[in-house]
Amino acid sequence: MSRDTVNALCAPLPGAERSDPWGDGHDAWKVGGKMFACIGSLGTGVSVKTPDIETAQMLIDAGVGTKAPYFHRSWVHLPLDSDPDELRHRLEIAYDTIRAGLTKKVQNALPRRS
Repeated sequence: MSRDTVNALCAPLPGAERSDPWGDGHDAWKVGGKMFACIGSLGTGVSVKTPDIETAQMLIDAGVGTKAPYFHRSWVHLPLDSDPDELRHRLEIAYDTIRAGLTKKVQNALPRRS
């Protein structure tokens, strides 16, 4: 997988937007103004939000990912050579987790998730 592949997986998620909030070539994916995934400027992988700290730790313990540098403990860093199905699944879980935490007003303003 590559940065382009990750971006292609995130782009069709309803209301998902890409930005570079820190400059230097970061791809931060947000929904409703809240980040759910980020590819750093080095492009070593993608950091994704998990539902909770326990899930993040389980993924780290299972060797799926590592602690996401600079992020809360509920985030994990997945290498770009991760299993494609796992990567897609984790991106969708991250998106759904952040979307579910948005206010009802913001959620209702977003396109429907199919």
